[in-house]
Amino acid sequence: MSALCRMKLRRRAAAARRRMLCLWLLLLGLALVMLATSAFLNQDQDLHAADPSRRPIQRLPGPPELEVIVDSLDLALELGDDLAPLKSLQEDQLLFVLPSAQGSRTQPQRKRSYKMLLGGTFKDAATSGPARVRAGSLQREMEQASVQRHGFNEALSETISLHRRLPEARHPECFGEKYSELLPSASVIICFHEEPWSTLMRTVHSVLDTSPQQYLQEVLLVDDLSQSRHLKARLGSYVSGLKGVRLIRSTRRLGVGGCRTMAAAKAKAEVLVFMDSHCECQEGWLEPLLERVAQDRSRVVSPIMDVIDWQTLQYNVTKWPVRGVFDWRLDFYWELNPQLQDYHPEEAVLPLQSPALGGGVLAADRNFFQSVGAYDPGMVLWGAEQIELSIRVWSCGGSMEVVPCSRVAHLSPHHRPYIFPDQDMLRRNKIRVADTWMDAYRKIYYRRDTLAHFIKQSESPNIAERLRLKRSLGCRNFHWFLSTVFPQLYVPQDKPALSGELYNVGTGSCADYPRGERQQGGVMNVAPCSGTGSQHCDFNSDGEVRWGSGGSLCMDAKGNRVVLSLCSAHQHTNRGLKWKFVKLSGQLVHQQTQMCVEAVQQQSTAGGNKPSAGGLYLKQCTRHPRQQWHFEQIVAPKGN
Repeated sequence: MSALCRMKLRRRAAAARRRMLCLWLLLLGLALVMLATSAFLNQDQDLHAADPSRRPIQRLPGPPELEVIVDSLDLALELGDDLAPLKSLQEDQLLFVLPSAQGSRTQPQRKRSYKMLLGGTFKDAATSGPARVRAGSLQREMEQASVQRHGFNEALSETISLHRRLPEARHPECFGEKYSELLPSASVIICFHEEPWSTLMRTVHSVLDTSPQQYLQEVLLVDDLSQSRHLKARLGSYVSGLKGVRLIRSTRRLGVGGCRTMAAAKAKAEVLVFMDSHCECQEGWLEPLLERVAQDRSRVVSPIMDVIDWQTLQYNVTKWPVRGVFDWRLDFYWELNPQLQDYHPEEAVLPLQSPALGGGVLAADRNFFQSVGAYDPGMVLWGAEQIELSIRVWSCGGSMEVVPCSRVAHLSPHHRPYIFPDQDMLRRNKIRVADTWMDAYRKIYYRRDTLAHFIKQSESPNIAERLRLKRSLGCRNFHWFLSTVFPQLYVPQDKPALSGELYNVGTGSCADYPRGERQQGGVMNVAPCSGTGSQHCDFNSDGEVRWGSGGSLCMDAKGNRVVLSLCSAHQHTNRGLKWKFVKLSGQLVHQQTQMCVEAVQQQSTAGGNKPSAGGLYLKQCTRHPRQQWHFEQIVAPKGN
């Protein structure tokens, strides 16, 4: 064989070896890719197994669902001059419609249980004692972290079924109630911002599980610019498998009022039901609300709001009769109505008119809600919007009431890390309420929140549109509201030199009763003067020293201690609440005992003994500076 032939054979062999090497390298690369893919899929399955709510939804072929992305415009522009916010939301201006994955319109299987797994109850037969201790400690740390992050025990909430059924709490008379077969349809609107998965989904499933399908037309979930990962693609995928649930996303932070107004523009049903994103509904909650709205389209109604404990997630029944009220600092609260405690059993099912309603759950006719001005677009984020709406509804031809045969439980967080505005933002909302609706009575608010007074002096709110709405609707004034709707609210006299902070000359401090203490009253104390209006009191012409933002507590005497007690409805029958203020000497004299109020500051004692209690005491009248008082008004009576 020639040398040339041998060279050609060697080249062919080398080329064959290179091709084999490339083939082996390609096979090796494919094997590595397959291994990596397998590991990733196994990890993803483990994650889904650890979190049941992440398991993929079983989907059947069907038409594609739509996930609606709403680009919220400036709500002030949405209202426009015609003050019809729902009509002015144009579809081509607001919506970007994106197709999402196909999904089944069948609901997941309902699970009915009220079983709760409390911290420390997770048991494993193979776990040793020390391991159980460590597991319990870890569980408590997780719960504390979740409370810090969300304001309630989210770690415990994650262990509770999304379909739990609340214990029955309705009055027996409710089961005999008959409702019309032609009730209007309802759109339940649930706005949320950074809501944890368990409470949000429990709210949605609670609505679906307890609402008759013939009345519930839709559930609108409205994402108010949340950034949490579980509220992104995961939520869209989950909602696509729920019948009658639509997801709307805002591209701008709207707050409660703006979010609800925007969602109302997209609602399809006759009645709008606004619901917070951490509620659970009782069976039969929807029909009584729809019945009352159907009978009078100008009614705005609320269920009895039961309470879900923020720490234990336990359900607590609210006593009836209850109504919503507010005080002169424009703070809302639910009040047990003592005048109706001895009601006949048949009256247990009768709705109760309420001066105000909370924002937890509200039902209103869609057209009436539109015509009365929806929510004030100038209110920022969260706070006081329910008071503004309540005064407006009553003053402009509507009414409000609590319907006792409807019950919904509401989880009130211990604190609000996401949606609660800073106090100055909240005050700006209240300033809008005061300046728009309270007329001359707004001066009472500013004296009890002096920081709001100073904010108002530097930046007046732009309420021109709301004042035009007020005139166009022919709304009544605030005096009518107080005399007709809320006559139980004490109207302070705030006389010069007889109202304000009660300053003690001898101690340089002010009479004090901390906000948040018992509403029924308790022992009074002295504390540094706040200057914020929180220590405001009013010495009136009846000889009462009225304390607090509602004026419902009066200075009283218990032994030799000065305390606060509920003011008597019959002023002339309780002499213990009568006082005399001697301007010349500055003495505050208890008329029943003829003794003077003296301020005593808490003092520590030597030797580690228990310190002496400070506070206000009744003592024999002397000229001691600790018995000399005068009223200091931060906001002058003629100012606002």
